[in-house]
Amino acid sequence: MTGVAGAGAAAIAGRLLAQANDAAGGRPNILWIVSEDNNPYLGCYGDKLARTPTIDQLAKDGVLYENCFSQAPVCAPSRFTLITGMYATSCQPANQMRASGKGPPELRGFPAYLREAGYHTTNSAKTDYNAAIKMADAWDASGNRAHWRNRPRGKPFFAVFNHEVTHESCLFGGQDPLPGGTDRRDVRIPAYCPDTPETRADRALYYDQHRRLDGQVAKLLDQLKADGLEDDTIVFYYGDNGGVLPRSKRFAYDSGLHVPLIIRFGKKWQHLAPSGPGTRVESPVSFVDFAPTVLSLAGVNSPKYFQGRAFAGAKKAAEAGEYAFCHRDRMDERYDLVRTARDKRYRYIRNYRPDLPWGQHVQYMFQQRGYRAWEKLHKAGKLNEVQERFWGEKPAEELYDLSTDPDEVKNLVDSPEHKEVLGRMRAALRGHILEIRDNGFIPEGSPLEGFVETRDEGAYPLAKIVDFADVVTRRDVENLPRFVTGLGDANEVMRYWAALGCLMLREKAGAGKEALVKALGDASPHVRVVAAEALCRIGEAGRGLAALSDLLTKDTNAKVRLQAANALDHLGIIAKPALGALKAAGKDVDDYVKRAADYTAAVLAGEEPPQGGE
Repeated sequence: MTGVAGAGAAAIAGRLLAQANDAAGGRPNILWIVSEDNNPYLGCYGDKLARTPTIDQLAKDGVLYENCFSQAPVCAPSRFTLITGMYATSCQPANQMRASGKGPPELRGFPAYLREAGYHTTNSAKTDYNAAIKMADAWDASGNRAHWRNRPRGKPFFAVFNHEVTHESCLFGGQDPLPGGTDRRDVRIPAYCPDTPETRADRALYYDQHRRLDGQVAKLLDQLKADGLEDDTIVFYYGDNGGVLPRSKRFAYDSGLHVPLIIRFGKKWQHLAPSGPGTRVESPVSFVDFAPTVLSLAGVNSPKYFQGRAFAGAKKAAEAGEYAFCHRDRMDERYDLVRTARDKRYRYIRNYRPDLPWGQHVQYMFQQRGYRAWEKLHKAGKLNEVQERFWGEKPAEELYDLSTDPDEVKNLVDSPEHKEVLGRMRAALRGHILEIRDNGFIPEGSPLEGFVETRDEGAYPLAKIVDFADVVTRRDVENLPRFVTGLGDANEVMRYWAALGCLMLREKAGAGKEALVKALGDASPHVRVVAAEALCRIGEAGRGLAALSDLLTKDTNAKVRLQAANALDHLGIIAKPALGALKAAGKDVDDYVKRAADYTAAVLAGEEPPQGGE
């Protein structure tokens, strides 16, 4: 059952179940307390520098999840998953930063199902959902004044409060730690990051911001207690993604994905908890599980399109999940394609654009002085081997043992002792990609992307594409004939990956020149962008730059223009003849195109790149 009929049936079933729950003694209030951009910088997670007594007490009174992960290392794609109960990667472009996901027609914000079951739902105040859901369907109230106190008398509530005090912007401007705050000499700098005065000051200040967060959480919990609702409310506290120091937010490591999650079950609802107060759960959970869990706690049936599993409540899954699957795609104006699987101990990462460095210049991100200090040391040649990696190309695969390597700097892919782990996690990630029909292998802006569109195996032969992408990322020149043949494939996505295969070979793709020149006339502008960049790498910069300049300044699709701007940035000094086109693109109506073009134009002109952005 799908579409309107399926949604209607689910709503009726939800109302009937809610009525049964009311007859049995009511339903719990559910409170979400959300903090932005933070790993577990908390005493209850073992951080000895943290001063977070309120949240630590919440953990003593509730259940602490050791391994909770946001689906993406940045807010908007992760918030798509939170509000929809679906992986953003199955509804491209929801997986990209600040885009509107193309989900199934019956997609709704999950609080709508709570409303139909009699709940009063409020959100204070951030949305940023990457989805065109109907706000009035999901929320009775959304905004700074939204509060459970404004609900009709006697109604159970689902209330969300977002706290921005730990958002990355708190580190912009280069301020020092708070008076009487954390001593910068006491903080630990991860192995991948250089130990600079700027990074130490920012890390100390960030601990102080968590102290402020703890005070805000205390005020909210005091309100709950003052209203006599403490025993009748299930409280979630979690972070919306990891961060926010260098190589954390936006990066598909624990530093960008591992978030705190604590759930306190009011005395009336202890029977819905997976375990008793003060316990800790090691099995991985992630944001795709939150919507089914809330509905399970409320006694409401989940719609069939949900892709996660409930980890608490009456409809708790029979078995705990073994993996959390996460992703990194476009971050503001910069593209990437990373997929990762995490179990209790290991993280496996698949880099599908290994030719792109970790340290791409994202204008908003580089407002943090730690990044600028890191880049300065890189340019001066003063980094050690581990710190320098950030500015280079990536391996196709990464595997880390978090129990011995919490900074994720020792790649175990070639370790004979970890062959079984590698094989197991590699297979699990591939299985997940196929199961949810991951759209991310389609270039953003293509008409092929979207949940419904990618159900068509003929238009999107995913297994074939994934296998081909695996070959492409090996960057083995012996596969060049396969890429040349692939440039003539009937399927647009296969042609796109064939062009990427040539591009990733750099100057070794010279024998593919004729096919790449022909690809400049491909029906897909996305294929043309990659083919043009590949031509520039094999000594055909005249043709390649002419094509990229044309795509950057004339294509009607903003995402094509952005991809052309990124290609020119990748080329470095080779792109200097396109400086005029880049300067023209600095007036583009699309802010991401403008940012990318302005940066590359400034670098090529020997000027200081702009800072800022949202």
